[in-house]
Amino acid sequence: MTSALALCRVSKIYDSGPNTVHALRDVDLTVERGELVAVMGPSGSGKSTLLTIAGSLEQPSSGQVLIDGVDLATVSRSERAMLRRRSLGFVFQDFNLLPGLTALENVSMPLELDGVRAKAARAPALKALEALDVAERADRYPDELSGGERQRVAIARAIVGDRRLILADEPTGALDTDTGEEILRLLRARCDAGAAGVMVTHEARHAAWADRVVFLRDGVVVDETGADEPETLLAEEAGR
Repeated sequence: MTSALALCRVSKIYDSGPNTVHALRDVDLTVERGELVAVMGPSGSGKSTLLTIAGSLEQPSSGQVLIDGVDLATVSRSERAMLRRRSLGFVFQDFNLLPGLTALENVSMPLELDGVRAKAARAPALKALEALDVAERADRYPDELSGGERQRVAIARAIVGDRRLILADEPTGALDTDTGEEILRLLRARCDAGAAGVMVTHEARHAAWADRVVFLRDGVVVDETGADEPETLLAEEAGR
């Protein structure tokens, strides 16, 4: 069966004048349907770059990125945009909610961009907000929401509709412990239902919800373990 996501010897170099940054170096990563993979590592290790490349928001300097077996380098920009609208769900650290749209409009936007009428998009968007326990804030604008509420709206937007690949960058960063656990439980359930997920996190207890933990350092995958051993992995990396 074709993997939901495959990164094959992916490298990313940012060259700005005299400073060259190797954000990723020959990274191999495969994520299957039904699998949640946690990515850990120190700041600057390339975790967020890995997510943006996996989601086709930027292109690698070298290597291949395949989603459902499709090599992103072989499709047009419009086809990549269509893939993002239909198949990918993103949770960004800074939420990326549109300030001029209500919570409900933000969540329904990916469906509407894909041709779903606004009225028809409303029901699945409201269902996603209900799953995140923020349906009562559906008519509020982002600046009328708390940080935790904005985070939950952003996650609702990522899971609305039939998202086959969910990419989450610190999805519980703005949430209290109990709400964070609910978010992780929801991501886990979506993967158990057949979606594939990649989650960047600094917390070993959050990584424990995943099937596998991949550790990045200086843009290189330096270790991988089962999700029941993230604390051991962190301790080993800290001692290197």
